[in-house]
Amino acid sequence: MVKIIWTEQALKDLDEIAEYISKDSVKYAELMVKKLFSAPEILVKFPEFGRVVPEFKDKKIREIIYGNYRIVYLVVNSSRLDILTIHHSSRMLRPRVQKKKTP
Repeated sequence: MVKIIWTEQALKDLDEIAEYISKDSVKYAELMVKKLFSAPEILVKFPEFGRVVPEFKDKKIREIIYGNYRIVYLVVNSSRLDILTIHHSSRMLRPRVQKKKTP
């Protein structure tokens, strides 16, 4: 079984999603965050369940879709995966960390 680790960025994303939705409905914001938080539980038994993120083309960076959100995760090893970000599908997904170019 795989251990799921939530990164600071992913938790920040959840907070921002809750804040945005709560402008219209606190109840719906709480419900959505709870569902987004529990959606990756399938990965405990099936860590490669999600598709490879097309923007990265790296077999270790995968995503599952929940509603309008992309839950992006990194398969660290056979016993651990990290939830990297929760991203609204209407926005472009860009790398937050740029790789250094070698001369």
